[in-house]
Formats: sequence, structure tokens, C-alpha cells
Amino acid sequence: MTAEPAGGGRPSTKGKHRMMRRRGLLGSGLALAAPPLASAQGFPSRPIRLVVTFPPGGTTDILARQLQPKMSELFGQPVVVENRSGASGAIGTVEIARSAPDGHTFGMVISTVISSTLISRQPYDALRDLTPIQLLARVADILVVPMSSPIRTVSDLVEHAKRNPGLTYGSPGIGTSVHIAGAMFALAAGVEMTHVPYRGGGPALTDLVSGHLNLMFGNASSTLPFVRDGQLRAIAVTSAQRAPYLPNVPTVAESGLPGVVIDEWYAFVGPAGIPRPIVERLNAGLNSIVTQPAERARLLDMGAEVVAGSADDFARFMREEVDKIGRVVRAADIRME
Repeated sequence: MTAEPAGGGRPSTKGKHRMMRRRGLLGSGLALAAPPLASAQGFPSRPIRLVVTFPPGGTTDILARQLQPKMSELFGQPVVVENRSGASGAIGTVEIARSAPDGHTFGMVISTVISSTLISRQPYDALRDLTPIQLLARVADILVVPMSSPIRTVSDLVEHAKRNPGLTYGSPGIGTSVHIAGAMFALAAGVEMTHVPYRGGGPALTDLVSGHLNLMFGNASSTLPFVRDGQLRAIAVTSAQRAPYLPNVPTVAESGLPGVVIDEWYAFVGPAGIPRPIVERLNAGLNSIVTQPAERARLLDMGAEVVAGSADDFARFMREEVDKIGRVVRAADIRME
């Protein structure tokens, strides 16, 4: 698109002709529609770079690599996974945000892409600097306690916490959904609990099994094996509905605390400014992959419930998350230590 003259200077005769032509195109609607449509028809024209904001071996990386072969097949170009980890996903997110907005670079992020910006200053704005492409899946947090604990229900936990202020709950770090879930629970129940951040969910779960922590709102993907092996007792899940993989475990909401609904989510985003037709092409392609019965079942076995939906749905969800998580962060005075 032709640039406008700078400052307040008068455009040249040639510049006037360009401006008149631009106005004519805008009036006909072709200036906005034609360039993105043309780029979408030829997309993708080269290999796609899929930036994963966490290191190899984690849930985010596993999900990305699980989908990679089908993405390459569907889009007709190699999809190359590139791990850019560090700073709770911020390094990879900045890499995505600074990429060319042509759809050939996008990435997988998790819910900390929102919560991190609410807790500390980040080098990106999740709503301004990123293009929502697809909300892939939600992973509930499971409220778990050691098998030796007398706590068996949410009511038991609330009563126990009121009699014993300062019950400890672990998390993979400040601002994770596991941390936010614990803070949200404490606020809703009117109890005081002590957050113990770890460098990863694995060490926190290990300490919980051994009784060094009182409870945890563990990410389902990492916590389910401990529940299935009988090492931890599942009390409730933080999702809006009961989890298909734990159908007999109630939600926190149905157990008397309706405001406690939170998931860790995984999603695809690109840099701001990707043409709408390309966003829709990516969204439709990704949806067609993850909604296949076999793929949906494989993700569910990991504790991830497929969401899919449109890019607009995801954009609306991100705005709602900023409001919801922001209220918890402010009320609980959560800050980076």
C-alpha cells in the first residue's frame, strides 16, 4: 500500500495521483480485500516456523511435536518446531511478536502469556502484540492432597484451612495457573494459605507425595499419573464441568465455591497484523487436525480437552482472561518476588 506523505508537506503531483488511486481503491473495497486475499491464496509459500515458548520435553513441546507431522501434511510445507524458552515463556513470545506478520511464523503459548503481563512488566502486550489464531485445548488443575491427609472434600479443606491458617500449596512458579488457582480458592473460601513456588511442577508434586506440602492444584497433564498410581488423592477439579478423565471427581464450583473456575490453556498465536484470510486458513487447518477423533482422544489422555473454535472466539476469550486473572492478581496482591 502506498505510504502517505510525511509531516504537513504538500504531496507532489505524482504523490497526488497515488493518493487519488488509493482513495479510489478504498472506495471500491479492493484496497483492503485484494492484497490479503492474494497472499492467502499462495499461503504457505515456504516452510513454517512453529515457535514453542517452553523447553523440549514439557507439555507444550509434546503437544506441538505431536501436531507437527499433520500440520506439515495439511499445509504442504515443512513445519519446523523451534524451542525458544526462558522467562516463563516471555522469550519465545517476544520472538513470535517480532516476526513478520505473514503467517509463516507463529507459536504455541500457554495461559502464562496473560498472567505474566499482569504480575510484572513484560516486553510484550498480549492483546496488542499478538494475533490470536486458535485456542487448542484446556487443561484443568486438579486439587490433590497426599494419601495420608485427612482431607477428602472441598468442605474438609475449607474447615481444615480455617482451623490451621497457612496451609502450604506448591506450584511450578509465580503466575502459573496452578498458583492462580490456589490464590483464587483462598479468596473464595476466605482462608489463608501459603504459596510455595518451585522451579517446575515435578519437584512440587514430589514434595506433595512425600508430605512436605499440604495440597496442590496440579496441572492435569502432570498430576494425573500420580492420581492414577494412587500416590495422590484427587479432591476436585477447577474446570467449569467435571473432567472426562476423572468423572467421579467434582468441580470446585459444584463443591460450594462457584467462583473458582480456571484452566491452564494452550494456544496458537502469531505476530500482530497477520492478514485475516491467512489467520482463517491457519485456524481452519488446525481445527481440522485437532478435532479428529483419534487426535482428540490422544490429547484427552494427556488431560487436555480440545477447544478449537474460531480466531474470534479465542480473541474474546483472551480479553475475558485478562479481566478474570487481573481481579485475582489484584485481590491477592500477587507480585514477582
